[in-house]
Amino acid sequence: MYPPRNVSVSISASGGTFVGSGRIYSISKISSDHSGEYKCKSINKYGEKYSDPVTLDVMYAQKNISVSISPSGEIVEGDSVTLSCSSDSNPPALNFSWFKGGTFVGSGRIYNISKISSDHSGEYKCKSINKHGEKYSDNVILNIMYPPRSVSVSISASGEIVEGVSVTLSCSSDSNPPALNFTWSKGGTFVGSGRIYSISNISSDHSGEYKCKSINKYGEKYSDPVTLDVMYAPKNISVSISPSGEITEGDSVTLSCSSDSNPPALNFTWFKGGTFVGSGRIYSISNISSDHSGEYTCKSRNEHGEKNSDNVALNVMYPPRNISVSISPSGEIKEGDSVTLNCSSDSNPPVLNFTWFKGGTFVGSGRIYSISNISSDHSGEYKCKSRNKHGEKLSDAVTLDVMYAPKNISVSISPSGEITEGDSVTLSCSSDSNPPALNFTWFKGGTFVGSGRIYNISKISSDHSGEYKCTSNNKYGEKYSDAVTLNVMCE
Repeated sequence: MYPPRNVSVSISASGGTFVGSGRIYSISKISSDHSGEYKCKSINKYGEKYSDPVTLDVMYAQKNISVSISPSGEIVEGDSVTLSCSSDSNPPALNFSWFKGGTFVGSGRIYNISKISSDHSGEYKCKSINKHGEKYSDNVILNIMYPPRSVSVSISASGEIVEGVSVTLSCSSDSNPPALNFTWSKGGTFVGSGRIYSISNISSDHSGEYKCKSINKYGEKYSDPVTLDVMYAPKNISVSISPSGEITEGDSVTLSCSSDSNPPALNFTWFKGGTFVGSGRIYSISNISSDHSGEYTCKSRNEHGEKNSDNVALNVMYPPRNISVSISPSGEIKEGDSVTLNCSSDSNPPVLNFTWFKGGTFVGSGRIYSISNISSDHSGEYKCKSRNKHGEKLSDAVTLDVMYAPKNISVSISPSGEITEGDSVTLSCSSDSNPPALNFTWFKGGTFVGSGRIYNISKISSDHSGEYKCTSNNKYGEKYSDAVTLNVMCE
């Protein structure tokens, strides 16, 4: 008798763990978990003995596929990232392929991405293959952090923006994590915060270029500028005059109308006083005259409204004209009266220099020329000369016709020389008076002898000898001449 020897494997044991009894150990639906070393222990009453171990190496397809990401934690655009695929299979898998979404992106147990970008964000999986099968890992997510980009601004009001409406500007950006901090600038000036920038009752002052700045913890970026082009009716209408300064009759003058409006005004009308005088932004006057003096306004119009400029005055300078002289008192002027001559003229600037002439002789200065206790010597034609810095002009002549009683009465005898009885003799009376005397009477001694300017004596005799005088009479008075002597010689 002897204990068991030459033990052959027929009842199996795995490692040191009891797994079954009997000469036969059967495994149905063997799995990888059954892989390992098996021993059989043979026992009789004299002893026991283990067989040498035999190995069960169970072949199987992939299982327990997993993906690890390095570095772990937050991944920022520009980092280098490694995805590693591990799997449980027998024989070990030597074939690995990588997919982003459903798209093949690479091979090998390791998938490297250098300088990662947001485009690499997404779900990745690894497929592990051996000759017994293949299997996908679960998806892993690459969530790439990156600063804002593709920053854009949208304007709520589509189409034309007119003064008075409300407008909203919205900022959008692509970033990870999403931007929560937005600032707004107009030109280079900060105007507000938040993803939405609202303007109520918009005005032309809001016109300009706006930008939004989008910020997250990885950086910031400006949008491209967007333009708010606010439409509005004309305002700030003004008129300029060229040439500036003094305008003189005969000049060419241009009035230019400017206005602030959007769209720019293309319709301009001009008024002098309330009267329409022309159209267009420019109103030109060639060879200007005093008739063009006055207040001008320009009306500017676009599709959103119209507005008038303030009045501007055209003050046209010109030399004196329409010079006239008035006489006071009007009507008949008698010797001894006080008389005033008044000179008036149309000129710009008004005349301050007046001179008076009687005939061609200077007699005085000033707008008023006064004569007190007028006499016949003042009778004649008077003219006023009116002068300003642009020129001078004489008035038409006015006549001072001073009325006065006869004076300087004289008598002439014809023929002159010795008078002999039988001669015919004529005595003529002359006088200075205004109006001229029409009434003459003749006296010899104190006796009336005849009437009329001429007193004729035919066939004179010694009886006609004596002193004669004439009286001259008009409505202002009468006067005697000095006595003249007729001395008749006898033959």
